[in-house]
Amino acid sequence: MTADRLSRIYELLLDRFGPQHWWPGETPLEIMVGAVLTQNTNWGNVERAIANLKAADALDLNRLADMAAAELAELIRPSGYYNIKAARLQNLVRHIRENHGSLEAFFSLDTGILRQELLSCKGIGPETCDSIILYAAGRPVFVVDAYTHRILTRHNLIWEEDGYYEMQELFESNLEANPQLFNEYHALIVRVGKELCRKKKPRCRECPLKADLSEHGITIEQ
Repeated sequence: MTADRLSRIYELLLDRFGPQHWWPGETPLEIMVGAVLTQNTNWGNVERAIANLKAADALDLNRLADMAAAELAELIRPSGYYNIKAARLQNLVRHIRENHGSLEAFFSLDTGILRQELLSCKGIGPETCDSIILYAAGRPVFVVDAYTHRILTRHNLIWEEDGYYEMQELFESNLEANPQLFNEYHALIVRVGKELCRKKKPRCRECPLKADLSEHGITIEQ
């Protein structure tokens, strides 16, 4: 059964790598900002940008909304594409303030409505949206990414042409709707994708998921 297999994959990853302690951030606002800034960059760059925001006392909904775009862009420069990301971040925080008054009120919305509103903000795609919902709002929404697609296709759990929502549905329809589980599972997928299930030259023989490949008759890469 798919549910049993997905649970087994999770257990294998957790046994090898342990808890990943995601998402780094002291407050829901910081986590939300990090989700926007991490687009097309690595987390080390995001950490530097967030450190700049903290030093400027700018990790505040109103401060971010009212700040001059050029000033915000300069603070988040380490994250790359800083002018674009400054505009995206201000679109988001201004939408929240103008329509809900506070982040707490925004995150109290029904999950479906919360998702619609996030996706309506320019520059917020499904992965960023769901990262905010899962990690900042604490809702049981499964986040998928390129690593998820790579692992699922190599393990014959999805078709190559399947997209974001097909992958998300696979997890959400076969696992308990538990934000802690979804949080840890996504983090573990990223870990194994970066270290072992690489785009080129996957290290299958070193991977904790080689047992799943063998059990289902899938050739292990040398």
